[in-house]
Amino acid sequence: MFRRCSISVDMSEWLRRQTRNLLGSACADTIDMDPPPENAWLDAYHRLYPSWKSFRDSSQWPPIPITISKVNQFDAARLDVEMSAMLKEQLVKVFALMKPGFLFQYEAELDAFLEFLIWRFSIWVDKPTPGNALMNLRYRDERRALTIGKEVRTGLEGPGLSVSQKAWYCIASVGGQYIWARLQSFSAFRRWGDSEQRPMTRRIWVLIQRIEGLYKAASFSNLLLFLYSGRYRTLIERILRARLVYGSPNMNRAVSFEYMNRQLVWNEFSEMLLLLLPLLNSSSIKKLLLPFSKDKSSGSPSNEAECPICHANPTIPFVALPCQHRYCYYCIRTRSAAVSSYRCARCNEPVAAVRRHGSAESRTQRS
Repeated sequence: MFRRCSISVDMSEWLRRQTRNLLGSACADTIDMDPPPENAWLDAYHRLYPSWKSFRDSSQWPPIPITISKVNQFDAARLDVEMSAMLKEQLVKVFALMKPGFLFQYEAELDAFLEFLIWRFSIWVDKPTPGNALMNLRYRDERRALTIGKEVRTGLEGPGLSVSQKAWYCIASVGGQYIWARLQSFSAFRRWGDSEQRPMTRRIWVLIQRIEGLYKAASFSNLLLFLYSGRYRTLIERILRARLVYGSPNMNRAVSFEYMNRQLVWNEFSEMLLLLLPLLNSSSIKKLLLPFSKDKSSGSPSNEAECPICHANPTIPFVALPCQHRYCYYCIRTRSAAVSSYRCARCNEPVAAVRRHGSAESRTQRS
């Protein structure tokens, strides 16, 4: 303590000499260069310590503003819907040999069961849903995220959903949708909306319609708020304060357009074929390719004996003229009536007329 005081006195003397040399003796006499009090540093410490403590306590820091991509959140919801549809398709294939329409009457239960499976193996065990995992998103309890700031670095930190939030999420998303779907189907089947129904039933129907209208209006308002702020994609998330944030702040968003380009190529190719095929003459193409095809006229007797159209033994055999190939009467007559210049299916020769097979008469029937 004494040494510190002596050092401060020597410094003040040195400063006084330097000031006298710079400003002159007249100005130096008017400058008060008295040393500070001995306990000045203690007073400064007690005065600044509360401010330093509040600055060091991170729980009093303002929350770091973060922005989550709205497109990623919408894509995650769409991917979850597609995942549920894929599971439903596989489950329907399992019951493909059952009675037709067996699963139709239990469609609401099937959808609720699949949604419960996705919730059970994702949100309940603190894991993201398949769509959220692909979009690098996870649920965060926004109520506790504002009070925990001791280890905040990026603003994405925060605890997951609590047990009560998970349970209410399941009740609202899975149970609520199932009950509402069953109520609507039951009321439509019982025709509660008809005017000849009882007044009580009619009032329940009107109440259901009003509740549905209010829910759609609230969902639309929530959508507008979400497009403005990017928080709480659905009404359930807003009520439960369950916000979607990035799971990893350093994820590289590299999108591969290989499959999209391939799909565009095949789409353009199919549209080109649909445009060109009606313009092509099938008979000319068949005639052009006939030399490269196998000569069916030189086939086995069994192939020669059957009709080339229905590939069966002709019940009423007729032959085409002039090529003498055998046909069923109904096959050759319908084809000749449909096409004015019908060609033989075996040799591609124009059929001028038809005659009953084995008949000694020279009469022919014009096609």
